[in-house]
Amino acid sequence: MTASRRSPARAVRLRPARASDWPEIRDLLDLAGLPHADLGERDMRDFLVADAGGEPAGAAGLQQAGSVGLLRSLVVAPAQRDRGVGGRLVAGLEERARESGVRELWLLTVDAGEFFAGRGYRLRQRSSAPEAIRATAEFRSLCPDDAALFSKRL
Repeated sequence: MTASRRSPARAVRLRPARASDWPEIRDLLDLAGLPHADLGERDMRDFLVADAGGEPAGAAGLQQAGSVGLLRSLVVAPAQRDRGVGGRLVAGLEERARESGVRELWLLTVDAGEFFAGRGYRLRQRSSAPEAIRATAEFRSLCPDDAALFSKRL
């Protein structure tokens, strides 16, 4: 019996994103069909990157508003999927959020609800989002109205 196996992943380490990562992150977001019209180089200070040999293999961002934050733009390169990269990015972003004083993370997703539920995020009614989350471009206009809202207390 022969099992099909993916080639070994290059070592991936998490690091703060740099402005120079923006083109690659934008390409990953485009490939995944995720919104980024409100993002640019200046926003990379709020992102973590999963770095695979000097290239972004994934990224995730945090928009903080006091004690609440929006976890946004979680994306993993196709070649790195199903290898734990997304989970590591979420855990790293949660740690960063806690260190910054965030007590509750919120996110919107069209197709990753099961992934986030498996990490302790709870499905919420859109009307329950704090004003700071409702005021984000992601909530107001970038994500479709049928995107599911999740939150997690940190």
